Amino acid sequence: MVKVNGEIKNGDLEIEQLISLKGDARKGVSVHGMIYNIRDMGDFAFVILRKIGGLIQCVYNKTGDEEEKEILKEENSVVIIGDVGDEPRAVNGIEIVVSEIKLLSSPAEELPFAINKRNLNISIENELPIRHIVLRNEKRRSIFRLQSGIVQAFRKYLEQNNFTEIFSPKIVAAGAEGGANIFKLEYFGKKAYLAQSPQFYKQMLIPVYERVFEIGPVFRAEKHETVRHLNEYIGVDFEMGFIKSFYDIINMETGMLKFAFQYLKDNYNDCLKKLNVELPVINEIPCVKFKDAKEMVAAKYNRKIRDPYDLEPEEERLISQLFKEEHNSDFVFVTHYPIKKRPFYAMDDPENEKYTLSFDLLYNGMEITTGGQRIHDYQTQVDKMISKGLEPKDFESYLMLHKQGCPPHGGLGMGLERFLMKIIDEKNIRSTSMFPRDINRLNP
Repeated sequence: MVKVNGEIKNGDLEIEQLISLKGDARKGVSVHGMIYNIRDMGDFAFVILRKIGGLIQCVYNKTGDEEEKEILKEENSVVIIGDVGDEPRAVNGIEIVVSEIKLLSSPAEELPFAINKRNLNISIENELPIRHIVLRNEKRRSIFRLQSGIVQAFRKYLEQNNFTEIFSPKIVAAGAEGGANIFKLEYFGKKAYLAQSPQFYKQMLIPVYERVFEIGPVFRAEKHETVRHLNEYIGVDFEMGFIKSFYDIINMETGMLKFAFQYLKDNYNDCLKKLNVELPVINEIPCVKFKDAKEMVAAKYNRKIRDPYDLEPEEERLISQLFKEEHNSDFVFVTHYPIKKRPFYAMDDPENEKYTLSFDLLYNGMEITTGGQRIHDYQTQVDKMISKGLEPKDFESYLMLHKQGCPPHGGLGMGLERFLMKIIDEKNIRSTSMFPRDINRLNP
């Protein structure tokens, strides 16, 4: 029976609830969803519903009613009432034999393409303007369900390790990183900027909470357009006090990654299967000093060192390749970066004044994390600012941290989109940003 109007009183059930039903509870169930696909078999049709937890197969015995032509359309939103039965060949191992359908809404026009194919074969340039339509595809929406799972895992791990979640402002009076890659704003007649990171606020709250984290947007006014950069991305930041060395931060991130991968296996295995992802196994993550890493790559791959102060993308790839070959690790921490390429709050290495107590984490050829120990002494911080050509009076509220006392501390920032990009082996970071912002894009 088709119902275009009329009340349906049964409560709506999700897929996990349907799977758990036994006996008479399987009769007369009610489910809502969007019609994802219709396979017309003549006298009956398989109607595949897209729901929160995935797809559910429904068997509809056709009656020839006029209403059927209107209701059996892809992307109609419907409520279906029927009996649950076992069907090993169906996704989730069950199906619903339909007794009633209620049409809730219908699209005003057909979609620009069939969204129910496994592989859409659409370029990223053509996809982005209609990303919200493309995400109706079951494989594509799995990308961002997985992203949600990663954030859940990070949050759970950090909370279990006594971190307090914070929410810092995104309109600020000074840039945390310095340099020109910062968006300027007019703020009621004053100069203001979009936050490059929550760095200052993380540090200022160390004497308050000792361990803090934030997962939220950060902004970089970088004018280049590459497959690894966005002008707005989600930063995963944490800061911790009373550290003995920056290796405490490295160990915390290693534990967080281990936890996250296990969490995804336990709770998002359906997404991993749809995306054909095999998560890496982490035992320990090797560490190598910046200078040594560059020299090792130069020697092994006969590559000249062109930039002594930073890693080129090709060097990141080759360092990862080397540690995969020699240590079977998908990850490697590169430590002790040169002072010239690190921000003013990075603590200098007391054993070599040319380097800092900082690190990057490389994952399958790409930097996904930057972190290290921060300066906590007031005069040391002022001297470092001046040496970097900065005016300490522009950072008065930040320097109150150092004036009023702060324990040794450090932390890191991770790019969520890059991390997900490497997990699912995508080549363009726009594939893992739901609605990406780059130098050319402000919509949708």
